[in-house]
Amino acid sequence: MAIKQIKLASQGKDQLVRLKSKTGIQQWNILCRWAFCVSIAEDSPPSPVEIPADSNVEMTWHVFGGEYQEIYYALLKERCIRDGIDPTDDSEVNRQFRLHLHRGLGYLSTPNYIRSVADLLAVAVNSTS
Repeated sequence: MAIKQIKLASQGKDQLVRLKSKTGIQQWNILCRWAFCVSIAEDSPPSPVEIPADSNVEMTWHVFGGEYQEIYYALLKERCIRDGIDPTDDSEVNRQFRLHLHRGLGYLSTPNYIRSVADLLAVAVNSTS
């Protein structure tokens, strides 16, 4: 597996802090999973911007994905294929993960978009209908 360690940008950390306070979900890895899934559900690829690893928030891939880490990785690689990115290029797969994670955090932390855990669940329900 190409992704071993995940270090967030300071903006991502701030977004996670806000999401924690609004949802009551205390584990950052769970909120990061939501963010990643929200982003890969989008039709368009994330903007190819540079994302600094300038916060003190980091986790291993195993912590991010938990018992479903292989599924998250397969989803990421499938998304890379869909976006025309070589899924065997480990550095690009890692970059795409960071782009999706931070884009998803941006979506979820949009003011008044997520005000409670119920809003988070509504995002999941609405994306499947």
